[in-house]
Amino acid sequence: MTTHVPALDIHTSEHGSKPNYLNVTKGFKSWALTLDHKRIGLMYLIGVTAAFLAGGVFALLVRLHLWEPHGALFTNATYNQIFTLHGVFMVFIFVIPAIPGSLGNIVLPLMLGAKDVALPRLNLLSFYLWLTGTCFALYAILAGGFDTGWTFYAPYSLYTNQAVVSIGLGIFILGFSSIFTGLNFIVTTHKMRAPGLTWFRMPLFVWAIYATAILQVLATPVLGITVLLVALERIYNIGIFDPRLGGDPVLFEHFFWFYSHPAVYIMVLPAFGIVSELVTVHSRKPLFGYKLIAFSSLAIAVISFLVWGHHMFTSGQSTYAMFAFSFLTFFVAIPTAIKEFSWVATIWKGSIAMNAPMLYTLSFLIIFAIGGLTGVILGALNVDIHLHDTYFVVAHFHYVMMGSIALAFFAGLHHWWPKMFGLMYNEGLAKLACGIIFVGFNATFIPQFIMGSRGMPRRYATYVEDFEMYHKASTLGAIVLGSGVALMVGYLVHSLLAGKKAMQNQWGGVTLDWLSPTPPPLENFDTPPVVTHEVYDYSVLDLKTLQTPVR
Repeated sequence: MTTHVPALDIHTSEHGSKPNYLNVTKGFKSWALTLDHKRIGLMYLIGVTAAFLAGGVFALLVRLHLWEPHGALFTNATYNQIFTLHGVFMVFIFVIPAIPGSLGNIVLPLMLGAKDVALPRLNLLSFYLWLTGTCFALYAILAGGFDTGWTFYAPYSLYTNQAVVSIGLGIFILGFSSIFTGLNFIVTTHKMRAPGLTWFRMPLFVWAIYATAILQVLATPVLGITVLLVALERIYNIGIFDPRLGGDPVLFEHFFWFYSHPAVYIMVLPAFGIVSELVTVHSRKPLFGYKLIAFSSLAIAVISFLVWGHHMFTSGQSTYAMFAFSFLTFFVAIPTAIKEFSWVATIWKGSIAMNAPMLYTLSFLIIFAIGGLTGVILGALNVDIHLHDTYFVVAHFHYVMMGSIALAFFAGLHHWWPKMFGLMYNEGLAKLACGIIFVGFNATFIPQFIMGSRGMPRRYATYVEDFEMYHKASTLGAIVLGSGVALMVGYLVHSLLAGKKAMQNQWGGVTLDWLSPTPPPLENFDTPPVVTHEVYDYSVLDLKTLQTPVR
């Protein structure tokens, strides 16, 4: 394993003269009404980071409460609200919009060689819809809270006197934000590509965002209709999900998971795209199996609509339906495994730079492999009957959602941070934070696999003393994980205040995002780019035309 240095060692000028998107205009109004995709992406980044930190605080409170078998901090009712808030903030407000809204908005037009997204006003509206939906969630907290869990299962969500209608409307609005973002990315990918940028010259991050956008447009309306029906049921007693009125609560599960399993890939496909970019750049090798990875993203998008029933193996489905959903659950592992093998093959014998983005990427590969393999375990009918609704499911879910997606998000953030701001973070602290997060995450959730396999049910505020050792180990791991995240936020903020100037092409990338000035100007490129080479062709780095001075 060898290391390499960035191909373009051109340092930022201390006396740049041309404005970039960060300073071309100033003032609150110029940001609040901006149509620039990069500024909108930064506003998303600030918002989802705040949501992530809030969700993390709720998670730490849950773990601290479970330090003692009979609960250390809250009443049972308050505990239910805390873990519901953790789920809602992490899933709906952070994970789903995190990568598409922030890094997708900033990077995708740059990768396509476009001046902006195709529908910039719709892009700004998407952000404000996300902000409005988040405000509804905050209002629901102040209006009495909600304790249904993030899945809002009927019939409890129909009977409780909590602010279910308010949070339901918030999620309904968040859904529109997701749909509009997806529409924008689909149109942008089809209509705004630079001359010469054919479909099979597009970076794999673009392929991943494109597949995600298809899922956002097709699946999200189902969730919107479902939560709207819950609100109408509560207000008008229609009798759709309420068994007292002739409704069927299992119908709610079908509707919810028909959206929520594609939503898993709305969350994870952008993470796959980030990893595909980083393994090739930081290994200095063309990506192994480019077309297979591109098509596997589309295959995952299609198959994800067919597997929702594996969440409902204990809900009374027919035997034949369970066989079908179990088979499809195993089947969706095939395109996912194609990606994992391609990433490993790309890294194999590459010139690997062991910098912070690559360390986060390697952490992703390990944790996602664990999450994927435990998903196969849960896909087996007889095993799932025992493990359903236990901490084994909690641990698997977090290995896929928090471990894999958040680590890929952190990797992408460190990778494109120099491009976004023209500044570098402290590389030593970044590597340290990655190590702390990796150790803390595994220390948090490996004990939960053991607890779940021994029958510890999830969502309980109290537990028998047999599980105390595992809960305490998990809580200590969560504290370590939280300290790693706090360190990461600290050095990234410090870099904005006193960071060293970055290089024009910090990592030696060859996609169009790295060929634009750093930070990019308002319209992304000084001259419209024309693509004349294949994707991930590192020989083009020797061309003098790429050595554009940083402003």
